Amino acid sequence: MTSRLLKLHPPIFSTIVLFQFILLGSFFDAFAQRDTIQFEEVKDLKNFGRFRYIEVKGHTGYHLYAGELLNESVNDGYGAIEVRYGWQNTDPDHWSSRYGYATYGIGYYSGFVGNPSVLGKPNALFGFVNFPLSYPGKKNELELGLGLGLTYNLEPYDPVSNPDNDAIGSPFAVYFNLYFGGAYKMTREVDLLYGIDFTHFSNGRMTTPNYGFNMYGINLGLRYYYNVDQKKVNNDVYTNEILQARFERPESRDHIKLRESSIEMVLGGGTVQNEEDKGTDKRYGIFSGVLDYRYKFNSMHAVTAGFDFFYDGSLEPDYPETSDQWLYGAHIGYDFMFGRFATRLQAGAYLSDDKGKTPSYLRAAFRYDINKWLFAQLAIKTKNTSRADWVEFGIGFTPFKW
Repeated sequence: MTSRLLKLHPPIFSTIVLFQFILLGSFFDAFAQRDTIQFEEVKDLKNFGRFRYIEVKGHTGYHLYAGELLNESVNDGYGAIEVRYGWQNTDPDHWSSRYGYATYGIGYYSGFVGNPSVLGKPNALFGFVNFPLSYPGKKNELELGLGLGLTYNLEPYDPVSNPDNDAIGSPFAVYFNLYFGGAYKMTREVDLLYGIDFTHFSNGRMTTPNYGFNMYGINLGLRYYYNVDQKKVNNDVYTNEILQARFERPESRDHIKLRESSIEMVLGGGTVQNEEDKGTDKRYGIFSGVLDYRYKFNSMHAVTAGFDFFYDGSLEPDYPETSDQWLYGAHIGYDFMFGRFATRLQAGAYLSDDKGKTPSYLRAAFRYDINKWLFAQLAIKTKNTSRADWVEFGIGFTPFKW
């Protein structure tokens, strides 16, 4: 299946894999390794050690389904089980210290979203970040989480064997999860987790059909904390020489005030498929060129404004001339930044004929800063406000900054 993914959808597959490796690479602490640690040396040191956690959550809820053929398959809602492994960085100079000492990690999702013979049994691998919303020291802490990864094991549309699936046209899709909930401290090592979340599977019209899966519901689970360095102090299951199991969060550090302006250019591209071409190999190229002004208020918030230059080859059936397949627009937006990552939302309007796409569009993007002047970006652009127009993989440059 992997070779098929690489062949059909290299931009989105490569971006998600890059995201996973970047996230994994950032997890390992620069900690001076020792084979043994004397308990007497560290017993009075607050927050000594390397803190990790494992959590298991169950999900259930309903579909926001916009299609016409799957009502019987999705009417009963969905269920899922999820396992996450998280890191807690304790360095006060780390980016996470400015976000309540946010945690991050990797996860695995396995779900039941309807009739398996029609929709498949989706699994997902993803990276995540959790932002605490409560002050430190609370028995019950609220948190906001974001997850992004790759969904696989879907049963795609097929004109012969699976004609009723108008939700997804590919065996894999982007996995996106937004979570809000709480963690109630039950014991020294265990939290009770509860919350609400929204989960989305989509391939952004890289193949059709592509109504996608939009699921909202509740979740309940447990989180177990432990100290990796406990085994270096005393690994006896009956020992009294016990290290602190969970990180005790101090007050967050203030965000760095930047007041920085920059000019950015982004070049993105990909392929799409028209609805009438579903079940075939016919595809069209797309391109986005973006010229942006970006203003950073601090290390967390930024706003953008700029112009978009679009090429959409899928307009060819209605607009055979290449010159008629170009569109132009302008947008404003907001960036939420954490470390080298940023989530981006932009709202735009066409300055040219919208060619039947409706006058406005949105772009939601995930960005990674490779260095001070170069970044990678995975974005989804919409039409009709909420329907995916395309997914684009982009490279961006920052030629001017002041």
